[in-house]
Order: sequence, then C-alpha cells, then structure tokens
Amino acid sequence: MRRKRHTAVLVMAAIIVLCSLFVQSAQNKSAAPQSTPTLNALTKEEAGQGWILLFDGKTFNGWRGLGREAVSKEHWIIEDQAIKKVPTKDVPRQADGQPLAGGDLMTIEAFEDFELAFDWKISPAGNSGVKYNVSEEMSLANAPNRAALGFEYQILDDDKNADAKNGPNRTAAALYDLIPPQNQKLKPVGAYNTAKIVFKGGHGEHWLNGLKVLEYDLGTPRMNELLAKSKYKNIPNFAQKRKGHIVLQDHTDAVWYRNIKIRKLK
Repeated sequence: MRRKRHTAVLVMAAIIVLCSLFVQSAQNKSAAPQSTPTLNALTKEEAGQGWILLFDGKTFNGWRGLGREAVSKEHWIIEDQAIKKVPTKDVPRQADGQPLAGGDLMTIEAFEDFELAFDWKISPAGNSGVKYNVSEEMSLANAPNRAALGFEYQILDDDKNADAKNGPNRTAAALYDLIPPQNQKLKPVGAYNTAKIVFKGGHGEHWLNGLKVLEYDLGTPRMNELLAKSKYKNIPNFAQKRKGHIVLQDHTDAVWYRNIKIRKLK
C-alpha cells in the first residue's frame, strides 16, 4: 500500500513538472518577437496567385503623371517606403507665386479585370482618392489640371474634412459620390488602413481593413439612377467598362500609399 502511494506521488510530481514546462514554453512563444511583414514585397503565396507589385518602395518605376511622360516630383515623393503626395502648401513655387504644375499619378499599364490591394494613411483633415477604370484620353478631354476621370475609392479624414458632411457617399472607402460604405471600421488618422478594390466584368467591390464595405453592378437600374444624380452625369461613357489605369489623386493634402499590388482576374 505504501509503495502504491509512493508511486502515485511520483506520478503527480511528474505531471506537475510537465505542466510547468508546457506553460513556460507557451509563455516564451508569446513573448518572442513577431516577424514584421516585409513592406512592398510579395510572399511566395502571393506570387503564386499571380499578384504583381505596382510599387517597389524605392522608385516610381511603372508610374507616370497623367498626361505626362514622367512623374511630377515636386508633387510626389517616396518617403519611408511609401508614395507620398506632397501637400500643395509645400510644393515649390513658380516666379508668379503659383505652385509648380502637378497632376494625378498613374500606372503606365492599364488593367481591365483585377483585384487591387494597397495600404493608405491620410493627414489630419486630408482628402484624396484612388481611381480606376480611368481613360487618360477622356480625362484630358474633360477634366482640368490633369485630373483623372474614373471610379474613385475615397480616401478621407472623415472627422475633420468637410467633404464628409456632403453625404455618406463621400466618406472614406465610398465609391465617391455614388455609394456609401457600410460597416466602415477606420484606423485613427496617421495609421495605415488596408484597402482592396475588386473590379471584374461589371461588378465592383470596395474593402476596408478586411471588411467588404460596398458592392455594385454596372448597367443595373440602381447604378444608372445613382450615376444620373452624380457629378459624373454629363460625362459621356464615364461608366463604360474599359481597360483603364490605376490613379493616385493629386488633391492638395498629404497622403501616403504602400504595399500596392494587383492581380489580374480571368
């Protein structure tokens, strides 16, 4: 009987030691530093899925100004591995005091059906946008100052920029002036948000921080009605699906973009 009791005590002691080692191991794993994803790079899985980097974190390769052969570097710079729109107040001045000419930043390549992903952060009270389905020819013919005409993923400080008061279809992640976002969960101003745009056939989607916030279908009664009430109503063929450029808007305020990548859809 005494031997059995002694054996039971040894077994219990062994269990306690094993539990202690397990807990310590778990604590060590949780305390270990987490690896930080590499900025502006594709994982092996992403490369295998057909993703293409649109920004390498160092150069403007693959980009040019809309209506220009190069980038307006007084308006666009690379800062901390991100494309930054220089705020207009900081752009160098011409002899007459006006800022040097700028304009929207555009991918050289055009895309038809795609999934676009990017990170963005906005300056306090800032306003900007990412445009797609952009015809450079249409833009130069109908818009001043080399501004792109296309569907726009709104980039905004919803709390401090006055455009948010013009309607929910002008808040961050909206399809600008057309469809407001739902279940919008924004990071604080100054922190990066993750965004995704899906555009295949006549179907479009906007995503924000992992959540789909809106979707639409071109040519439907709902979309036609929204377009007829929008700022785009008098632009012929504005909503026609095309092989178009991706554009970062030159819109006065500082904004940053990184991890810009695209996957062509079939």
